[in-house]
Amino acid sequence: MEELEIHRPEGVRLQKVLASAGVGSRRACEDLIEAGRVRVNGEVVTQLGVRVDPDQVAIDVDGERVCVDSTALTIVLNKPRGVVSTMSDPEGRPSLDKFVSAYSERLFHVGRLDADTTGVLLLTNDGELANRLAHPSFGVNKIYVAKVKGQVPRSLGTTLRAGVDLDDGPVRCTGAAVLDIGKDASLVQVELHEGRNRIVRRMLDAVGFPVIDLVRTQFGPIRLGTLAPGETRELSPAEIGKLQQAAGL
Repeated sequence: MEELEIHRPEGVRLQKVLASAGVGSRRACEDLIEAGRVRVNGEVVTQLGVRVDPDQVAIDVDGERVCVDSTALTIVLNKPRGVVSTMSDPEGRPSLDKFVSAYSERLFHVGRLDADTTGVLLLTNDGELANRLAHPSFGVNKIYVAKVKGQVPRSLGTTLRAGVDLDDGPVRCTGAAVLDIGKDASLVQVELHEGRNRIVRRMLDAVGFPVIDLVRTQFGPIRLGTLAPGETRELSPAEIGKLQQAAGL
């Protein structure tokens, strides 16, 4: 691999790049390299003298992508109910701008959540990453938990995985499960990579169980966790790396 030629004057030592990305101390990163646990552009690197251009290489540690771009910024927001998924709204409705006003970078929201849906919404300064994560062809799954009207059958998960016909074409969940069954309402978990407008609500309505509340609990490898509605947090380089890997970058 010519770009990994030892002692080239340009580039940054690999262990320094890893340490700057938060993988560990410089010494710990050297140990990872010597143990053969680091790959650069798919090639195992075991020599400590290797220099790389962080903007031009993909680095994996133990098979997990690590984001080594110091300018990369991705934020996860627990979008509250009533907020529209735009940076500003001509109708004056609450939008995303107030949640990212502290950042000078231009941020792109990854896909959308309708105003009544809460949960994981990603915002990033990487336009290509945003486009790939949102496009169904890359198969990045999202997980939702829906509170629906009625007492659902245990077989509902099978029905959703088999597919549901909607006005704009069929949709099939990659995963679905009934979490709880109540007399008047039930909880259903739905996993899919579709991004059509209000797709989860329309799917559940089509099988006879209208949605009362809907929350997206996970987008690719990023989970909602303990974030309260309206709270944000910056993703770590390791988390951004996992998103890049999921998006095929």
